[in-house]
Amino acid sequence: MDEQERTQRHGDDTRAADQAVAALTVAELLEVEEISSGGPEIVSGDDLLGHGIRWVHIADSERVERFLEGGELVLTTARTFRESPAAMAEFFDQLERVDASGTIVELVDEASAPDLEAAEVLRRAAAGRNLPVILLSHRIKFVRITELAHRRLLAQQLSQLERAREIHETYTRLSLERAEVQTIVDRTAELLAAPVVLEDVAHRVLAHAGRGSESIIQDWSDLVSALSADGERRWQQTPVGLRARRWGRLVVPRPTESGIPVDQIIDRAGEALTLTRMADRDEQDLLLQAQSGLVREIADTDDLDEKRARARARSLGFAPPEGAALVPVVVRLDRDPAADPTRLQLRERGLTAELVSAATRQHMACLSTSLQSGSFGLILALSRNRDETQALERLLTEEVEHSTIWTVGIGRSTTSLLDAVARLDSAAQVAEVASTLEVRERPFYRSGDVRLRGLLSVLSSDSRLRAFAEGELGPLLGSTPADTEMRDFLELFLAHGGNKSAVARAGFLSRPALYARIAKLESSLGVSLADAESRTALHVALLWWRMND
Repeated sequence: MDEQERTQRHGDDTRAADQAVAALTVAELLEVEEISSGGPEIVSGDDLLGHGIRWVHIADSERVERFLEGGELVLTTARTFRESPAAMAEFFDQLERVDASGTIVELVDEASAPDLEAAEVLRRAAAGRNLPVILLSHRIKFVRITELAHRRLLAQQLSQLERAREIHETYTRLSLERAEVQTIVDRTAELLAAPVVLEDVAHRVLAHAGRGSESIIQDWSDLVSALSADGERRWQQTPVGLRARRWGRLVVPRPTESGIPVDQIIDRAGEALTLTRMADRDEQDLLLQAQSGLVREIADTDDLDEKRARARARSLGFAPPEGAALVPVVVRLDRDPAADPTRLQLRERGLTAELVSAATRQHMACLSTSLQSGSFGLILALSRNRDETQALERLLTEEVEHSTIWTVGIGRSTTSLLDAVARLDSAAQVAEVASTLEVRERPFYRSGDVRLRGLLSVLSSDSRLRAFAEGELGPLLGSTPADTEMRDFLELFLAHGGNKSAVARAGFLSRPALYARIAKLESSLGVSLADAESRTALHVALLWWRMND
């Protein structure tokens, strides 16, 4: 939480917090023997006697506003202004303006008898006030009241300081120990004796704890949606994450016991959660950098043999079981040409972390590496008795929930780490080709799944292949609507293997229209579409042109 938010919250909640944790209220003070002996009469504000007292102040003038900050109980004999209705009214006005807890006014004369005339002035001035006004008709010793009250209030302050120290030490220890998110939420629920929910910015529950939290989260999204903005603001809560990157909030959706410093606790909990996430990210980033460095070293040099490469990998947390199959995997994020490169990098980092975490949950050793912008590689270790296809399908479909659109290419598995790293290139090639498919229905693709597209992708920069494609399609490569229409018809014809009935149905063409188009196409290309070799050559040329246009 930033400083501006803290200041706003403090301004809004100071009075409420004072009342919630007050060790002494006006009602409790009235029960003290010294005051009860003065014959107290509650003139106004009897419904406000539960207000907490922040301090006790003695005044001898109606001009008290400048000495008060709010929450004080003011003791006075009103000696200088008891006979003036205007001065008495001004005294009460000033107390109301500063939000005083109340006032006790002793009205006795020199002979210690009740001052009846002054009492009448007070009653008229106090009538209808939003302020506890207590009239004493017998003399008491104010010093005893202030001594008692201040002793109680100082004890309260010491108790609050001790509580604050305990809270500070608790969350400092949790931060230093790098406690998990659930541990921090558990401890917060214990301190508050209330349910606590940690959600992300999409209102998905990340963690919860405390009695009743299980039932609360059952319909959490619906609960949040049903609440108005005002309703949510009545929840005690704190944002989690740095100001520019809020990733969640910690919520206490039910009232807590009186006397617990809720804001203080959840603010510290929010800070601990933020630090934990930052530390995790830093550690993950450092580990990814180290693992990427190892993969690049294996790929670019011949200095590491299998044994040394395995030893280096083990030191970075990659320790697959003996004989495990090592599967090279490349994940390619769909690129938007207009997208911010920084946003693409953040999406890549987020998906990398999610896949690595999912692999860990499935008991797969994982070595990760960054590749070019928008793609990254993984070496996944599968034990001998695990089915590769089933394990990969579960990892990429059941375990990972991510809004980013991505394509996965898989290389041939091997038991050699050096070979697995070398095969990342072929997995990257498969992922790139698969990303060009009009329909992507598979969770991952192997080289056999992309077939001719894969070969053409490998040869895409070969000038001879370009010359071949342009030679086959030359008359159709113009930019006019007629050229586009002829290319589309050729693609439709080839997609149905030259079956005229299927082409007519798919293109909603009559027989005469179909034969006319075929004749026009054959005339333009100078070939017979009935010839299988011609169709094959045209199919290869058109596929290459679509991939490289």
